[in-house]
Amino acid sequence: MIDHYSPSAEFYDMVAVRHIASSGPPLARVLAGIDTGRGPVLEIGAGTGRVTEVIAAALPGAEILAAEPSATMRAQLMARVARDPGLRARVTVTDGAAQDMALPDRLSAVVIFGVAGHLSRSERMILWRKLAGRLPEGGLIVVELMGVTAPRVIPPTMSLRETIGQQTYEWWIGGEPAEGDAMRFTTTWKVIHEGRTVREVADSYDWHTFDVAQLARESGMTARRIVEAGGNAIPEIGVLTK
Repeated sequence: MIDHYSPSAEFYDMVAVRHIASSGPPLARVLAGIDTGRGPVLEIGAGTGRVTEVIAAALPGAEILAAEPSATMRAQLMARVARDPGLRARVTVTDGAAQDMALPDRLSAVVIFGVAGHLSRSERMILWRKLAGRLPEGGLIVVELMGVTAPRVIPPTMSLRETIGQQTYEWWIGGEPAEGDAMRFTTTWKVIHEGRTVREVADSYDWHTFDVAQLARESGMTARRIVEAGGNAIPEIGVLTK
């Protein structure tokens, strides 16, 4: 398992706060009303626990299995769970990676945010089969789509700028086609103090592109994109239904 997140884990929550502001409410609406009596809700790639909090609030009676393979990210996840009595009682944190994690025999639902493109098509197909065998009829797998459906050139762009204390943080991201269906993304965090860049943290990773139609073909499930009340598609979230 390649750890894509530890190099820049210290900056992750600056992105996560914005991410949850846009994706948290629609995720909560999808999960609301799910019967959680069959088994835990599985979150693959729980990161620092921002999405875990959304799941817990949307499903107040659910047991949650939060899997995060990055030790650095998992440390922040554990800290978030440990300081919240409500989460402590219901969230079990594991170090499982999507490709080889141990799964309970039964699941009520699955949430996969920021993970699916790290897996090749063949790896995803194996994962969908494993999950489907543990979900009830009508069970849901909620997948973050990431808005990149095919390889393309994305020029380096500043996607975030935040000031904390006396320092300003800039997040730059760009991408280009790699092999097959993959894109190679390059990210750079710049730490700026008094107008001068005092530190840079750069990383790159491959992301296998997909859309909801591709997920339907891979999984044999019904796939749809989440829409807002006005009928406009929310590009970041898709749902697989068994």
